[in-house]
Amino acid sequence: MRFQNKIVNLAVISLSAALLLAACGERAKLPEAAGYGPHPQLPAPDPTPIPTIKIASIIGWKNGEGPTAAPGLKVNAFAQDLRNPRRPYVLPNGDVLVAETDAPPQPDEGKGFRGFVQSILFSAAGSHMGSANRITLLRDTNGDGVTDVKTVFLSELHSPFGMALIGNDFYVANTDSVMRYTYTPGATNIDGPGTKIVDLPAGPRNHHWTKDMAASPDGSKLYVSVGSNSNAGENGLDIEKDRAAVWEIDLKTGAHRIFASGLRNANGLSFAPGSNTLWVAVNERDEIGSDLVPDYITHVEDGGFYGWPFSYYGQHVDVRPQPQNPALVAKAIAPDYATGSHTASLGLAFSRGANLGNAFSDGVFVSQHGSWDRDPPAGYRVIFIRFADGKPIGMPVDVLSGFLTADDKAKGRPVGIALDKTGALLVADDAGNTVWRVTKE
Repeated sequence: MRFQNKIVNLAVISLSAALLLAACGERAKLPEAAGYGPHPQLPAPDPTPIPTIKIASIIGWKNGEGPTAAPGLKVNAFAQDLRNPRRPYVLPNGDVLVAETDAPPQPDEGKGFRGFVQSILFSAAGSHMGSANRITLLRDTNGDGVTDVKTVFLSELHSPFGMALIGNDFYVANTDSVMRYTYTPGATNIDGPGTKIVDLPAGPRNHHWTKDMAASPDGSKLYVSVGSNSNAGENGLDIEKDRAAVWEIDLKTGAHRIFASGLRNANGLSFAPGSNTLWVAVNERDEIGSDLVPDYITHVEDGGFYGWPFSYYGQHVDVRPQPQNPALVAKAIAPDYATGSHTASLGLAFSRGANLGNAFSDGVFVSQHGSWDRDPPAGYRVIFIRFADGKPIGMPVDVLSGFLTADDKAKGRPVGIALDKTGALLVADDAGNTVWRVTKE
């Protein structure tokens, strides 16, 4: 009952705050499509005394409802009644793991008026409601595309997100550490204790808390994303040490290093099929207008710097971080492809192996969690971006939509994505507490 009362109180406070702030900020002057592609439009920054805020309140799915699949595709609920499912991971035998997780306690993140408003906004958007701190196994024993075995695979974790299996070693990226466990093929749970591989930056603020992960193709290294501890360096650059980066962990020696930096909040770590090229989806900065800054997907170069917090999209300087760093700006690499301003593009999965038809044979699927700081809202869908000669081209096409209603209420919010053993696309929906499965009609 106390938890229900907390939700009601938060809803009332959130609505009041939303009404107070609704008239503040600004509105996008460019169409949403202007923020997509290899060369997005980048207008002048448009900061306002109070940033643009437009929350899509969560209403959930009614019985029998679901998102809308693209022509030639269909979608069904693979698993329901989960708690904040965020990141799916497919094991070699076809079992699907899903991290049921949310933000850890962040006592320093809620300090001051800014932090108070931010906490209200996250609550209205269905986040920061308490983490289940577990990984759940989903198994379809009869091949009908619906889970019929659901077990707790690992519990008592700390806001887990990324996962990787190398041989019989199963790795989990908690918000504050990478852990290793022994996995038995076909097992529905792990009982043994884990071993800490490395600590990750966390702490009492831990602004971007999700830590995604991917194993190198040869299984010798892990790559872990560590998001920034602020929007654009406003909390001081000293607390950004080793953050806004992708780490490389050598599993033989245990050594770790910064592989690439200047990546504000990278997720969806994936290696391009048949290569050693790592790709990520990155959430860019806020509070300089609805049209800035486009989120993006990009390949990641060893030693590369991608701008945050001093610049965006190459050498476009952000004047807010102090002191400025012109030398780093001069080195900033422009990303490969913009995925729209404030779309919160979180998941990335290459389409090789997908059984969804020729239209989706060469490219990437990207899940977009959806904006809270753009007017009108953007994202709230899963898109496909076509590749040619190893690079993204053209405009994206919808794969899964209908998460947002015509009056800007959210029935669901897509997060992590993965291909299952049959080539179907799995989409974790943390607001709808469902894992969706997309297949050919």
